[in-house]
Amino acid sequence: MTQIKKAVILAAGLGSRLRPHTDLMPKSLVAVHGTPILFNALRNLEAVGVEDVTIVVGYRKDAIQYACGLRFGNLDITYVESSVFDRTGSAYSLWLAREALLQGDTYLLEGDVLFELDALRCLNLGDAQNVTAVAPFDSMMEGSAVVLADNGYIAEFRMKQTAADLASGSPQLFKTMNLIRLSGTDLRSKIVPYLDEIVGAGAVKSYTEELFARLIERHGLRLAAARCDDLKWYEIDSEADLRIAESIFADRIERGAEGGVLARLQEGAR
Repeated sequence: MTQIKKAVILAAGLGSRLRPHTDLMPKSLVAVHGTPILFNALRNLEAVGVEDVTIVVGYRKDAIQYACGLRFGNLDITYVESSVFDRTGSAYSLWLAREALLQGDTYLLEGDVLFELDALRCLNLGDAQNVTAVAPFDSMMEGSAVVLADNGYIAEFRMKQTAADLASGSPQLFKTMNLIRLSGTDLRSKIVPYLDEIVGAGAVKSYTEELFARLIERHGLRLAAARCDDLKWYEIDSEADLRIAESIFADRIERGAEGGVLARLQEGAR
């Protein structure tokens, strides 16, 4: 399988559910055991051979640009700014990064997911061109979920799921981890054109889950699921999520030398 050299990270949102942590910095820079969520993602991308990363920024964009710079380890960083981050969804942020998407095979990440390296490696197993990491949907989760077909591809997206949707007899639900591998062919022929279509129609509040649901249902996109049942990860949207992530990664998160950067960011924001 082709080695992917590019990635896009969506990190423009307000992170209002994570206040007061996000009063002074964007959600992607909130730290778990001293490591910002975004730094963990960048280090993992570097480890799987990525060379160029485009980060879509909005809320507290200067903090991300200061923390990551134009080069992070061996990664070249490019920033795309959303000036309407407070009234648009993640699909609009993805549309803003369309020039990067058109350059070829790409990893797509949300900037609020803490995950271990093997989750990215799982995206490169098998022959599928488009792959998303998934894990079983459990009673602590909420939001979008997917149902898998027997062949391992996503058959259906279901929005606004909760523990109540895990009833006996229903299809097993899986939570998408917002770590996706996308082929350059489908980015050019299906994904970016559909982004152009929905943004042109004014649907700027759509989320990426809605985007992929429609692409699968209406445009024939094939999106395989890489099951990461035994891997450590968590999507951090709230204070409760942050506490859970701290528990999950108590002994598994790689420590970096970013403490000084965080301290300067926090001091400068006061």
